[in-house]
Amino acid sequence: MSSPSISLLRTRDKAAKVLNLELFFDLVYVFAITQLSHYLLEHLTPMGALQTATLWFAVWLGWQYTAWVTNWFNPDHLVMRLMLMALMGLALLVSAAIPDAFGAQGLLFACSYAAIQVGRTLFVLWSLGRGHVLRPNFLRMLCWLLLSGALWIAGGLSEGDLRLGLWLAAVACEYLSPMAGFPVPGLGRSQTSDWTIDGGHLAERCQLFVIIALGESVLATGASFANAAHPGPAVWLAMVVSFVGCVAMWWMYFDTSSGDAAHVIEHSDDPGRLGSYFHYIHVVLIAGVIVCAVADDLVVAHPLDAVKLKYALVLAGGPLVYLLGNALFKRIVYGRFPRSHAIGMVLLLALLPLMPQLNLLMAGLLTTAVMVAVTAWESSLARRLAAARGGVRHAA
Repeated sequence: MSSPSISLLRTRDKAAKVLNLELFFDLVYVFAITQLSHYLLEHLTPMGALQTATLWFAVWLGWQYTAWVTNWFNPDHLVMRLMLMALMGLALLVSAAIPDAFGAQGLLFACSYAAIQVGRTLFVLWSLGRGHVLRPNFLRMLCWLLLSGALWIAGGLSEGDLRLGLWLAAVACEYLSPMAGFPVPGLGRSQTSDWTIDGGHLAERCQLFVIIALGESVLATGASFANAAHPGPAVWLAMVVSFVGCVAMWWMYFDTSSGDAAHVIEHSDDPGRLGSYFHYIHVVLIAGVIVCAVADDLVVAHPLDAVKLKYALVLAGGPLVYLLGNALFKRIVYGRFPRSHAIGMVLLLALLPLMPQLNLLMAGLLTTAVMVAVTAWESSLARRLAAARGGVRHAA
């Protein structure tokens, strides 16, 4: 092991804390989430939804891979600080290019994103030196990221459906390869048991990104209300409905599962495997928050407008995706798929054909009512289980 890796690695003699620099780094993703929600709002078509999903996966994967690196390495070290600042600058370029990523800014988006993924991995390999237990994992990772980077850049040089197809292939490389252990001929594949992580740190990083996404919902609600020159009763009610929906999403995640998730991953025999599951699921959960932010924008800005089909899909789809993500998350944490979430998803699907007969305010009120009901059910159940176990909720 070379000397750089000794000083850069986090010590494992105590639990890793999320540092101020990591929070500062996350600020650029506040901008990214805002850009994504605005892109979807302006492209409410099946193609627009697919494009937004592709861009969202890129944003998430860039953040996710970095979160794993800061779990292993100490962000307070000067060299790590400089590396994170460089990644932050590149992420700012990625975020700025989102509105026209499928237009004139495609190459900027692709090159900036590829530089994040490949550059960070090369830095880690340099830092680890020869002989470190993590080095083979990052060598395999580099091979896959070089492949995906080529696909991103090729897409940036292409146009239309070809760009989308190449970028979807790049997303698949980065999202699916960890599931298989980054297999590379001649280098083998990684085992999750080799990923010696601090589970509490990784769980907290995911939780903080959920906060970032929920912040976009608050911003969308507040901005739409502020843009109403003379808000009438409908706009006031729409703001309250949207805000309550955001509170319900926060309560559903943070009151009934997030703390227990940290306990479960910290006490797992294979924290690397559970950590990877967390990242696979949070990309779905947070996508639901982003779509809900678009719905909030629509409801507050035009509460009395009729619900078009594309609006109905956003109004029901956002909460549905969020419930699905939460349910899968709780399936990992507690070993059960919550009945409350399943019933909530069925209710949202049942509301979908009724929405064209309603205005946006009434549709938003009904979807929020579903989310509040699911949250109340799950929170009540969690407290009953905690009381039965003497206050230890993580055993649920």
